[in-house]
Amino acid sequence: MKEYVWETAEEIDFQVAKRISRIRKRRGITQERLSEMSGVSFGSVKRFERTGQISLLSLTKLATAMGCADEIRTLFEAVPYGSIEEVIRERE
Repeated sequence: MKEYVWETAEEIDFQVAKRISRIRKRRGITQERLSEMSGVSFGSVKRFERTGQISLLSLTKLATAMGCADEIRTLFEAVPYGSIEEVIRERE
């Protein structure tokens, strides 16, 4: 069964950026401090929170710096099978 996504990739990315920004603010970390902690440039942190655009490596660095590495580590870990054919292909 085909699942429809009603958000664009950009909208999903922006939602992730908003979540990271909320966590950062909740922990009392400035964008500048997050940049220092993570090794991600200050400009990249600002752009990410404003637009949602960032590389996967930089996102991982931000998450790690804020103690959220498990959120990245477990990404796609529990994706359900879409069909019986997927189950069979995985076992081959």
